[in-house]
Amino acid sequence: MKYTAVIEKTPQNYSAYVPDLPGCVATGETEEEVTRNIQGAIAFHLEGMRQEGIPIPEPEASTVLVEV
Repeated sequence: MKYTAVIEKTPQNYSAYVPDLPGCVATGETEEEVTRNIQGAIAFHLEGMRQEGIPIPEPEASTVLVEV
């Protein structure tokens, strides 16, 4: 499965979250690091959901770049 992860620059680092998986977040010092970390966070989040018997949501979120 491929989930959309939103990466944001903060004053100290980068943060990421997954709209389809509430509570699934990660941080990192670089975009590359936060990307690796959110990948691990997604895997961990899904494993926890499986163990708890919670249905895994299908990826639905998407992104679009809007020029103004």
